Amino acid sequence: MKKLLAILALASFTAHGATIAVIDSGTDLLHKELYDKAWINEGEIEANDRDDDYNGYQDDINGWNFAESNNQVIDYSYMGTLTHDIRRFFEIQTKSFYGTATAEDRAWVAEIRKNEEFIKQIGIYGNFMHGTHVAGITAKDSDLAKIMAVKIIPTEVKLPFKAQKAGPGLFLLKQGLKLLASQQMVMLTNVARYIDGHKVDVANGSFGTGYPQAKMIVEMLAGTIMRKEPPTEEQIHELTVEFLNTLIKEGDHMVQAAENTLFVFAAGNDGLNNDEFPTSPTNIQADNVISVAAALEFNKLASFSNYGASMVDVAAPGVGIESTVPGNKYLQVSGTSQASPYVANIAGQVKDANPSLAPRDIKKIILGTVDIREWLVGKVKTSGTVNTARAVRAAELSRSMNVDLAIRNSITDVQDIPSTDTKSNMKSEGVVLPLPSMFKL
Repeated sequence: MKKLLAILALASFTAHGATIAVIDSGTDLLHKELYDKAWINEGEIEANDRDDDYNGYQDDINGWNFAESNNQVIDYSYMGTLTHDIRRFFEIQTKSFYGTATAEDRAWVAEIRKNEEFIKQIGIYGNFMHGTHVAGITAKDSDLAKIMAVKIIPTEVKLPFKAQKAGPGLFLLKQGLKLLASQQMVMLTNVARYIDGHKVDVANGSFGTGYPQAKMIVEMLAGTIMRKEPPTEEQIHELTVEFLNTLIKEGDHMVQAAENTLFVFAAGNDGLNNDEFPTSPTNIQADNVISVAAALEFNKLASFSNYGASMVDVAAPGVGIESTVPGNKYLQVSGTSQASPYVANIAGQVKDANPSLAPRDIKKIILGTVDIREWLVGKVKTSGTVNTARAVRAAELSRSMNVDLAIRNSITDVQDIPSTDTKSNMKSEGVVLPLPSMFKL
């Protein structure tokens, strides 16, 4: 009888996998690696042109496209845009991080970066494949995971702002930036309410607006509104920081709207300190938010990765990560966009191991089971890289003890992931794509 009860108890913990929302630029759920892991809305009848579950989103079978207000979670018209040159660019980028790029490789990259048409093509393809690449990482080696596709970034993004003619220029600029910030966060709050309504366990957000992108937005609007009296560099900086802080402040509404979901955000690819140069939404501070920097395996902080002893929680592998891209293909890509879903994947496995854990508990387990790295001291809150096996072990132990004790015991049970000796100097001849943003100039 005791053996039967034990089997039934174990089954109750593993019968249902965590639902992971991929909030991104579109996800190819027909990919052979993702098809069986696609989240299915059981409250909807497919293609009957009705909102069967009365949630305001008609036929949202696998998720919703908030960018274009329909249920098409990826635009397949861009299929076939992965060219030989784009693939080669990413291959050389990975080699450059590991210090194995040849002189011929470096010369080729230097030449093709001068080609405006190629830069346009890689930008378009980068947006098209991004969500699918992220989704593959969130569900890798996790047969129970269910992926919900939430598209917020169209391939072409326009700034939803029109300059007015009357009024003081600086005042108008500030009002325009405030309007821009609030409009973005209204959409993201609607996204949060949507995933909350479907009881999503984990949401990955490999998107954002960093300081360089925000500065470009401010400068563009300033050029439109304040042509006669352009703002000074100091004013541009102050406006940029104010704009980003508004985004972050408004973002509190988003994470509060889905308090039962753990949000995992990419720290950014600008190589900047998020404590000094804010990045949205990763700088949102909440019990259900984790901010992730990128590392080269478990050896060093990636040169492109944002960091922050106060604003970034942890680091995870984000260099040369092979994952799914549309059309049953695979590609190695680097970025905090890849490090973030690595952590979302762990969060899903932790939830699977103990479904009773709340988001704050999952966060505590992931951050409490890291491997401390000297090179991360002063760079991220935990000074560590994630340890999947230890986090899952802590979750298993938490079924029969409190979370703090489970974490302490897991550290004894599971060893650190060893660093390997790498001669890489982390100098890239290519550029890491910035985080996909809802803003595009």
